[in-house]
Amino acid sequence: MEQGLAFLLPFFMGLLQQGCGGSLEVEPRQPVVALALGGSMQLTCRLTCTARASSVQWRGLDTSLGAVQSGPNSSVLSVRSASLSDAGTRVCVGTCGNRTFQQTVQLLVFAFPNQLTVFPVALVTGRHQELACTAHNVTNPKALSLSLLLGDQELEGVQPLGREEEEEPEEGEDSLFRVTERWRLPPLQAPAPPTLHCQATMRLPGLEQSHHQPIPVLHILTSQEPPITNSLEATLEQDSTRSPWSPGPKPGNSSTRPCRPEIHRSPAPGGLELRCEAACGPGTAVHWIQAPGDLAAYTRWEAGAQAWLRVLWAGCHPEGWFQCRLDPGGQTASLYLLPEICSSHTSEALWVGCLVLGLLLLVFLAYRLWKRCQPALRPPGSPVPL
Repeated sequence: MEQGLAFLLPFFMGLLQQGCGGSLEVEPRQPVVALALGGSMQLTCRLTCTARASSVQWRGLDTSLGAVQSGPNSSVLSVRSASLSDAGTRVCVGTCGNRTFQQTVQLLVFAFPNQLTVFPVALVTGRHQELACTAHNVTNPKALSLSLLLGDQELEGVQPLGREEEEEPEEGEDSLFRVTERWRLPPLQAPAPPTLHCQATMRLPGLEQSHHQPIPVLHILTSQEPPITNSLEATLEQDSTRSPWSPGPKPGNSSTRPCRPEIHRSPAPGGLELRCEAACGPGTAVHWIQAPGDLAAYTRWEAGAQAWLRVLWAGCHPEGWFQCRLDPGGQTASLYLLPEICSSHTSEALWVGCLVLGLLLLVFLAYRLWKRCQPALRPPGSPVPL
């Protein structure tokens, strides 16, 4: 029995020595590592081994591996200017004596640039409105959420109208998406809230990023408030921006910003004339794509990079958003137009008219009463007035 134990002891001691001092660690330590599109990072694999024979090496599974520098006890994998094709699983394999260790890391490449657009570009107080917020050129659309915030809290009373996830219409190596969320908003109360904004949040393993797009709120004058001007009172909010349905430049593109259309206004007989123009090169054109009511009801004419629209005042209308678009490119310019406030003028005119009619009625009644009282007040024998 003792001889048997003496024979097995060296065997177990050999196994213990082979297992001692062998470990493999990877930095970063997370099993899933998120890397921004176009970014760079290093994955370091270290082997702790007391045996004389040791090695460590990064390997890839059906993916481009990247630049690797390896030594006896460490291996560094460098990923530079990451593209979506760099995403995948990386495996670090280390050997210590006759033992083999393995660690895996999933590299997740994502795109989440600060490219948010909203339409309309501004809101007005006191009425129900619909709003669309779009995040452009993103990956992992399922990991993206869009919300409306008032300060640091979600806006109450918002009704979701749907979500769209579409691939950006651009040819390239990487497939990018635009994600649009639409809501119906409750009436915003005056004074206008100054901190309303759309928030886009990307949540990935070990990562959470957010971008914000402020949304101006215009305060519409009521019938109790005096108008700012004496003739046409217009509240304008203009912004040249990408349409929620048009792509923006890809992340990391350092080229100059594309030219954008602008909307100008000038007085016209009986109303206003709007001119959309874009100071771009040849081959571009602008078109009116939205107006209050039916766009076909307006007089319009176009000439390449300029387009005109005639607004005729009919009572207190039209009121709302006018929008034109640049083709090619899809950039838009938006303008909110509020015509002359006629509610106060109408009520004043009605009140003056009623007062005049009341005075005329009083004069007529007084005259009739005076005529009836004439026989009683006339002395006997006086001639009857004709």
